[in-house]
Amino acid sequence: MREASVTMLAAIATLLCALAFAPGPGPAVLAVVLCLSLSRSQLDRDLRGRIEAAIALPVVGMVAVGVGILLHRVPWLGALVFVCGMFVSIWLRRFGPMAQRAGSLIALPFVVLLTTPHIQAAPASVIPASLVPILIALLALLWVGVLHALARRLRVLPPMRTPEHPTPTPAHESSLRPIASTRMAIQMAVALSLSFALGYLFFAERWAWIVLTAVIVNSGNRGRLDVAYKSMLRVLGAATGTLLALTFTVHLGSHDMTTVALILVAVFLGLWLRPLGYAWWALFVTLALALLQGYSGSSAPLILWPRLEEIMIGAIIGVASAWFVLPVRSTTVLRRRIANALAILADALDPATPARRSDDFVAAIVSVEQIAPAFRASRLVTRHFTANQPADWVDALVACRAPAVALLDRGETPGTVRKAVGAARKSVRDPAELQQALRELCRSLENTPANTGQAAD
Repeated sequence: MREASVTMLAAIATLLCALAFAPGPGPAVLAVVLCLSLSRSQLDRDLRGRIEAAIALPVVGMVAVGVGILLHRVPWLGALVFVCGMFVSIWLRRFGPMAQRAGSLIALPFVVLLTTPHIQAAPASVIPASLVPILIALLALLWVGVLHALARRLRVLPPMRTPEHPTPTPAHESSLRPIASTRMAIQMAVALSLSFALGYLFFAERWAWIVLTAVIVNSGNRGRLDVAYKSMLRVLGAATGTLLALTFTVHLGSHDMTTVALILVAVFLGLWLRPLGYAWWALFVTLALALLQGYSGSSAPLILWPRLEEIMIGAIIGVASAWFVLPVRSTTVLRRRIANALAILADALDPATPARRSDDFVAAIVSVEQIAPAFRASRLVTRHFTANQPADWVDALVACRAPAVALLDRGETPGTVRKAVGAARKSVRDPAELQQALRELCRSLENTPANTGQAAD
């Protein structure tokens, strides 16, 4: 709720500034979308990140304006440049955190291009139209950075922390060839190429939703099961939102401030509920889109049903690309993250470690929990067919969090716990033994004297 509130304040402030020098729905939509994207990407997390973004955003914005012109005037060439840009933004991840941040900056304007092609900017802007996106991007960065920093200073939001413990690198080189980031970049390129081709050939006026859905379901790819799960949520959310929007059409087509307020409320509710599942975000964005189409004079029913069809096509393309083009198994990603969490715990329990912090282990478990929803959904379907469920590995590791944090905060390093951690790390190579090893680790953590006393109390 707090994070959603701060993000919406930044979006409203940027929206008002954009309307002051470029009236019209186009710049307004761009302002809100950029604020939402920048808040999620956390490019403003520190001073260095804000400086990097402030320097890079105008350059990237100009490139995006050029790509937008190409998509409008020379569609196939624009599509080629778009695909190459998204490929590079993902492929850069292989070169470390700095390159990953650069990739986020590169990808941001390309994604924004897909959300506003149907909105025509008003000609009353006091500055050249080509500079409007750049100025709005800088305003979005300014308001997001200022309000997030103020919220952290006032303790409305928790402070931004950079883990002191680097993510452990595997002892052996990954067996994936090519490596995961390159595979994901190739999957994205294939999905986008198919989306553009189908969109241009069969949906000449409405291709953007196919491409946007392919981008969304393949972004942050954590394996093929994750892509399939995300696709399902997007389709279900969009379908529910479409039905609700067409059922409650009281404000569709009105141009009053009530409609504007309802659009902002829908976006806020989507932001607030998004951590509970991507379907909520898709649902409320669909409602906001219906209100926006009515506000701009378009027929919402004529827009929403074709949009749902295109979202389904884009989701199918995204899943097919992740499943058949150099696929990355989600269980492999999960085991790697569990191995990282156990490596951090082992290092923290090493008697030679001068300072013991539980924050890094908690952050590692959070990274494991990020991919848990797909496995938990899969467990509901497959629990009667297979006993070895990856979702159970997650549950067993999460159960270790509280006793491990208590142990680390006390600064103790029991030999029995270190032995259990070592056994769990070895079992990562054998999925059949992993769940039992994690349960044994949890029991050893809970059976330390202090934790036993706390349980009794």
